[in-house]
Amino acid sequence: MSVIAISFRSAMRTARLGALAAAAAVAVSPAPARADLLDSVTSGFGLFGGGEKYKTEILPDIPADDLYNQGLARLKSKDYEGAAKKFGDLEKQYPSSEWSRKALLMTTFAQFQKGAYDESVQSAQRYIGLYPNSADTPYVYYLAGMSFYNQVPDVMRDQQPAEKALEIFTQLIQKYPKSEYVTDARYKIQVTRDQLAAKEMNVGRFYLTRKNYPAAINRFHDVLGKYQTTRHTEEALYRLTEAYMAMGVTNEAQTAAAILGHNFPDSQWYKDAHALLKTGGLEPHEYTDSWLSKIGKTLHAI
Repeated sequence: MSVIAISFRSAMRTARLGALAAAAAVAVSPAPARADLLDSVTSGFGLFGGGEKYKTEILPDIPADDLYNQGLARLKSKDYEGAAKKFGDLEKQYPSSEWSRKALLMTTFAQFQKGAYDESVQSAQRYIGLYPNSADTPYVYYLAGMSFYNQVPDVMRDQQPAEKALEIFTQLIQKYPKSEYVTDARYKIQVTRDQLAAKEMNVGRFYLTRKNYPAAINRFHDVLGKYQTTRHTEEALYRLTEAYMAMGVTNEAQTAAAILGHNFPDSQWYKDAHALLKTGGLEPHEYTDSWLSKIGKTLHAI
């Protein structure tokens, strides 16, 4: 074998060994740290906000009574948003404790005072779910009811806040009949019922002016069926007399007027109903087979 051939083979063997050594060096070189790898990926492809690292905020370890007093101080200075934040921090830092319960109660109150009624209702619902047997739960019901009550609009607009307030105040009375908030809740119920009845009357009168008598009758029927203890009962009975007379359903018109006269004999609405019947040669008379007669019996009992 020639010296040239041996030299060529030796050179090739040396080249293969060099390549293997280089490959081995790559294989055993330490991998980059995972954080560095993620940084290179995110910065290279623009993901996750340009490669900004997530930072975990660690709240300072403040004693519970200090946080609570800080919240009270902000309440006193009428910084209701700041107070709600302090009580929120207290609840987060001391979960499943009495401090957590107090914090949620005070958060609800601070939000209510601020006028953040939707937030206050949400906090109240959470409190009721977590602490249904707490001594403060009736008060939380009251705050939730007042949050809706304070949002009740005029009768020309949607009355969902009035409906919600009525629902919550009713629950308060049913669940906690001896609560100190019951008296005011009863008053608020009467106000919201009157508001809801006014809305029905407003819509009913609108239908009357459009001569859509069946739709008007349905509205006045709802006033008598749902809100008969309100100040709108007298007018509802008169409007029924008016609508039935316009439709020629005289027996129902007479019944409505008779019930109106029986319950409110000195009412101007009764005098107007009586005069309206006279234009058709009729007098008030209660037909006992009328649906109005059944409602009239409940009115007699009030």
